[in-house]
Amino acid sequence: MKVLTKGEYFGQQDQKVDFNGVLLSRYDYTVTKTDWHYHENPYFMYVLHGVMIDGNSRATTPCPSGSLMFTNWQELHYGAKVSDTAGGFHLELEQHWLKQHGIDVAFPEGSLLVENPYLHFLFAKLYHEFMVKDHYSTVAIEVLVAQIVEVLGTINRMHDKDIPNWIKDLKELLHYDTEHLSLSYLADQLDVHPVHISRAAPKYLTTSLGEYIRQVKLKKALSLLLDSTHSLTAIAYHSGFADQSHFNRVFKSYFNMNPGTYRKNLNK
Repeated sequence: MKVLTKGEYFGQQDQKVDFNGVLLSRYDYTVTKTDWHYHENPYFMYVLHGVMIDGNSRATTPCPSGSLMFTNWQELHYGAKVSDTAGGFHLELEQHWLKQHGIDVAFPEGSLLVENPYLHFLFAKLYHEFMVKDHYSTVAIEVLVAQIVEVLGTINRMHDKDIPNWIKDLKELLHYDTEHLSLSYLADQLDVHPVHISRAAPKYLTTSLGEYIRQVKLKKALSLLLDSTHSLTAIAYHSGFADQSHFNRVFKSYFNMNPGTYRKNLNK
């Protein structure tokens, strides 16, 4: 069985940054379907464009543009490209880096399609630092990587059996129901008292309900920003913002820049 060593992926490498046990790389995926394989180190794949599939012995997971997939070092899997072209951004963590930071190398086991919008926000910032590469990027990358691992560990420690079923339904509504997101609507749909939702949501969403909703909208916007054919007005509309001005304000509160500047920096 093939084992891919540090920095080795199926495809054509575009750019990479390698330091202190952290490897960032961008690849164009050129293979229609890979052989089954392992990776030497755990890594994240952030799909920049196109549609990929990640398959293992348990599931086949579609990964369209904007998807974030975590795969641990012991996971036997394959990748497939559904679209004509596809590309991704990788964060790979050497096992000595994990041990140095007191992190269990088995966090979490197997592979995981990451839906948490805050992790997507951190990855978007990480990709921006990777592309900008100024004097402050190294320290910014180290801080972001530590935050990413911490958040993933928090999610992993929250086992499914400890999460009420209505929380899973709540996440489904927040991610896919873009028309209605009032507390009363959510309470009616979930048959849960609105006060209970507002009190319990931060425990399971790791942030307030309102902040989670903003992050979900940004998560949708970020995947669209990667495609230059979408106008900022269209992105604001499709992401559920009231208008482009609202989109700009929320985006700037997270990134300290407007979405147009962020997109321009990625295309330098």
